[in-house]
Amino acid sequence: MNETSEPRVFNWFTPLRFGILLALLVFAAFPQVLLGLQTFVVRDYGFFAYPLAHFQQECFRRGELPFWDPYNNCGVPFLAQWNTMPLYPPSLVYLLLPLTWSLSFFCLLHLWFAGFGMFFLARRWTGSDFAAAFAGVAFAFNGLTLNLLMWPSHIATFSWMPWVVLTVESAWRGGGHKIILAALVGAMQMLAGGPEIILLTWLLLLALWMQQFVRGEFPRGPMFWRFPLVVLLVMALAAAQLLPFLDLSAHSQRSVGYADTRWSMPGWGWINFLVPMAHGSTWTEGVFFQHGQSWTSSYYLGIGALWLALLAFCAKPVGRDSVEPESTSSSSDSRPTKVWLLGGAVVLALIFAFGENTFVYPALRKIIPQLSFVTYPIKYVTLVAFLVPLLAAFGLARLQNSECGDPSPPFKAPTRRRTPKFFHRVIFVGIILLALLAGILFWTWRFPFPGDDLHATLFNGLSRAFFLLLTGGLLLFLTREAGPGLRRLAPLLLIIVAWLDVLTHEPTQNPTVPSSVYELNLARTKLAMNPQPELGGSRAMITTKAFMDSIHFSLSNPGNNFLAKRLGFCGNANLLDAVPKADGFLSLTPREDDDLNSLLYGTTNEFPRLEDFMGVSQITAPDEFYRWQPRKTFLPLTSAGQKPVFLDDANTLRALTRPDFDGSKIVFLPPEAKPFVTVTNQTIARVLKSRFRNQSADIEIVADAPSLVVVAQTWYHDWRAEVDGKPVRLLRANHAFQAVEVPEGRHRVQLLYRDRAFETGAVISLLALLACLICVSRKIQAGLMQSGESLRALFTSLETR
Repeated sequence: MNETSEPRVFNWFTPLRFGILLALLVFAAFPQVLLGLQTFVVRDYGFFAYPLAHFQQECFRRGELPFWDPYNNCGVPFLAQWNTMPLYPPSLVYLLLPLTWSLSFFCLLHLWFAGFGMFFLARRWTGSDFAAAFAGVAFAFNGLTLNLLMWPSHIATFSWMPWVVLTVESAWRGGGHKIILAALVGAMQMLAGGPEIILLTWLLLLALWMQQFVRGEFPRGPMFWRFPLVVLLVMALAAAQLLPFLDLSAHSQRSVGYADTRWSMPGWGWINFLVPMAHGSTWTEGVFFQHGQSWTSSYYLGIGALWLALLAFCAKPVGRDSVEPESTSSSSDSRPTKVWLLGGAVVLALIFAFGENTFVYPALRKIIPQLSFVTYPIKYVTLVAFLVPLLAAFGLARLQNSECGDPSPPFKAPTRRRTPKFFHRVIFVGIILLALLAGILFWTWRFPFPGDDLHATLFNGLSRAFFLLLTGGLLLFLTREAGPGLRRLAPLLLIIVAWLDVLTHEPTQNPTVPSSVYELNLARTKLAMNPQPELGGSRAMITTKAFMDSIHFSLSNPGNNFLAKRLGFCGNANLLDAVPKADGFLSLTPREDDDLNSLLYGTTNEFPRLEDFMGVSQITAPDEFYRWQPRKTFLPLTSAGQKPVFLDDANTLRALTRPDFDGSKIVFLPPEAKPFVTVTNQTIARVLKSRFRNQSADIEIVADAPSLVVVAQTWYHDWRAEVDGKPVRLLRANHAFQAVEVPEGRHRVQLLYRDRAFETGAVISLLALLACLICVSRKIQAGLMQSGESLRALFTSLETR
């Protein structure tokens, strides 16, 4: 065999070629979306992500940062949510372009970026272009990554994960300008706004750093300070986003003792890594879900990727860990420590993903309460989806070695026939996987769960067995010395087969519909509410029954399903019609507002007097959640002259639900506000006019005596109050709302939202960015000076001659 034929086969996947191949695969998977013919809509994409992006785009066009959302939850912080991505630079893609196309394109662009980043990371760790290409496709196309497309912040954060690991590891090894690059890349992931994925990224990096530090693979002195320096720089660069988020977290419903262990992986959930449609059902909209699991529609990683990942543990050290210039020593361990570290992380992440279904996670959460930061334990599977493609790259790189245990670089052309020992292991692992597939199919047939589709499960399992055998055949061709025809195509075919395996592993996870479902003011026009809820005027409110009905309501057509629920202002769909409402769909809400929502939606009871105070002019009809009926007794959102009554929080919540509560006559204030209030009784006062914007309110009031002005807008400590231009104390009224005391006479009351945490963070971020730019400019300057000296030396040499 020609000694250069194998390098030509496996080295075909250059970065440029792989980037083009991956782009073609993304296009082939979602042509109608990229061509602008249709858009995503199902689940959180339509009810969470798209409306929030629309609100952000509207703010952007007005030239303002979206600090506050006045349309949901009677008002709620927006920028501080973090996963709304207001400071993430690539968000300009959907802020500047038509949203019906650009938000879907934004998600698919990050899908491509994820695979491209994994290519470079796997290439660095294994030294194999082919293995890197396989890992890149396996990372971009697996059930979990495709599920993340419905959350722009999650897919963006996930796409940066391999880039962060790649650059940060280079930073603690090489130092210099690599530290700045790692900090900038890490900051980009931070600004993308997926907290759990960010946490898992840096925990993995910490484990890698500790491993290399303990083993002494690089000089410990520089390693000791470089990694912490990168962490500090990342935090400083992202401080404008991190500080508001931490501030909101401390004042939100998740601040103390919050834990949500719903949607843990069931004890049998591991079988979905092999037969993705076992023990589940296809929902009305055509999306398959595992029983008891609604956070992700799949975490299937591909049968080929799983096979190759298991082969990684049969390997001796391969790749660049032992040969790259930064290394100061070669590994002598017969099993690469990095592979075992990654494998250990996979096992640990799976144990955590089981959540309450094992004793491990509950016990650890008692010892480390911070683990509750990951709201749903199934989210730990994101680490598995990141690590398995890397392990598969190690396994595939091992196949390229000329001999089992040969520590030579994987690109070296083989000079002898491959030792069958390793290939026997390949066959052995394949037989085990095939036997597991058969066992799972027998189990699901013999012990079905209620709602199981046995025919779909059987076909799904047999299809995975077909892809398993097809993968095995291609691996056989890859290990043959002769037959240059198919063998030259085998690497590309292996990648295509892995892509097809994931693309066909269950019904589409991301159904698409015509973009007309997002037409602005569509629900407002069809409903023709009278009175019409408006910003600063009144609100719509979904009842508890309607809320539950909307959850269980589903139509087979995703577009019609979304349109019906849009008429009921489900989730954040009200933002598309600029209709304020009492509830909302956001990750964090101020603690007092969450108390109020728990009161309103914790039971099926109705509290009409509280709804009057909240300015609810429209409420869902009792028969259908997408029909509305007017309320005539609602109060304006701004009122004045109430008598103050001082009660603690528990008694205030009880008093608000009493049938004799009248928000036009009394207002409940916390006892700590008593020293700052001079008003003792009900007074005569009138609101002359009021004007509300997203982050401010302008109110004119006339009072015959010192009076209280009460605003039915969520109280949050970043709001400031002024009376006639002078700062005054903003009081927390009726547990979750706002009040201001004004003196006798006619006055102008202004409410302004000012995020001090953002202002502090912005200064820190700008200073950190300036420091990075100075370091980069000095590096460029030094390079230019060095180039100039080289040119002068060259000219001097020529003149001498």
